[in-house]
Amino acid sequence: MKVMKFGGTSVGKPERMHHIVSLVTKEEEPTIVVLSALSGTTNALVEIGDYLSKGNRTSAKQCIEKLEAHYHTFVKELVKKKESVAKAESIIAEHFEFLNIILKISFSEALSKDLLAQGELLSTKLFCTYLEEQGIDHFLLPALEFMVIDSYDEPQVSVIKNKLGLLLKKHKNKKLFVTQGYICRNSRGEVDNLKRGGSDYSASLIAAAVTATVCEIWTDIDGMHNNDPRIVKKTIPVEQLSFEEAAELAYFGAKILHPASIWPAQQFKIPVKLLNTMQPGAKGTLITEQAGSVGVKAVAAKDNIIAIRIKSSRMLLAYGFLRKIFEVFEKYRTPIDMITTSEVAVSLTIDHSVHLKEIVKELEPFGSIELDEKQTIISVVGNEISKTDDMVKKLFGSIMNIPVRMVSYGGSPHNISLLVSAEYKIKILKQLNKGMFGLE
Repeated sequence: MKVMKFGGTSVGKPERMHHIVSLVTKEEEPTIVVLSALSGTTNALVEIGDYLSKGNRTSAKQCIEKLEAHYHTFVKELVKKKESVAKAESIIAEHFEFLNIILKISFSEALSKDLLAQGELLSTKLFCTYLEEQGIDHFLLPALEFMVIDSYDEPQVSVIKNKLGLLLKKHKNKKLFVTQGYICRNSRGEVDNLKRGGSDYSASLIAAAVTATVCEIWTDIDGMHNNDPRIVKKTIPVEQLSFEEAAELAYFGAKILHPASIWPAQQFKIPVKLLNTMQPGAKGTLITEQAGSVGVKAVAAKDNIIAIRIKSSRMLLAYGFLRKIFEVFEKYRTPIDMITTSEVAVSLTIDHSVHLKEIVKELEPFGSIELDEKQTIISVVGNEISKTDDMVKKLFGSIMNIPVRMVSYGGSPHNISLLVSAEYKIKILKQLNKGMFGLE
């Protein structure tokens, strides 16, 4: 069995949804298709939720009407037979009736999760309506019946495996299955989600649960590129990455892959392929246990970083000092990206400011605190790059004119990270593209 995940841009137009059907029906082995919401839908649902949380029902209503009109237009091109059109319109009516009911009741966090789930529920039902019109045998696997997270928002892999296994066993005569990415149920049984980009995570968890032969992530770009193609004109796809390399790139900013999605595939040794829906013949990127080659393969940028410096000559070398600092971040469940130390200070970075005020307040007894916001982490990733001849010389020779705030080197044999002010992001990515890869 294989898993094929298609993102929002891949299902964003009726003709693209038609194209996906032509791709998945070519498969000889049983296939589970994981779909995101239509492109733009989740953003619209987030906007509706924001308006409702502020009590602005008029603006929320306008957004709902605009989104509903988009779906009606979408359906006109998706299906043609009278009965298929009627079914698709009925699906839209059902979900937008729910959205309109939300306008009339008290908004809550739990209701917000229900709201955000509508995109994936709509896309999969409409996709199955088209499959039905084409006479293609399939079964819709409701993700809310098997995708489960615990009280710490961590997927319960064993539960997912058991529940999904039972569903598949009931329909073992089927070869094509369709399910939703992103959405799940939490420990209280409520509708929840795997956060933005979570459809990749869903696909990887499903692939692990069924011990798939491969997990294919289909997007609108032909694999993981050596640099950000939105910023740098000339980039090239990376043919092969190890799980470790891919995880570093995803975590430190490569947008094509959700950071958490590598872990399930790596744990169960499921190969991952990053492929292009618009160019299905392109080679893409293969992610396996083997790196394929040694040396620098790609750079990535992670934005909205906050640097925190704790300066304390009195306490820094004291036993347990670093442990106490880490306990503050653990208390507020805030991960640290980079850390460096000197004789008088500790500098570290975080990627969100949700509990920043509380963290700073609890760190103040340890020394003076300095904050640098609007920072960017630039990560240079490749297999065993710390052992590559002249790599460091080449790296720093490429960016001599750019002030670097922090350097993380040695924590991973596959990654060197630099912290720079966000204003230098474009400049440093372009210079590294030239200096490290000879591309302009």
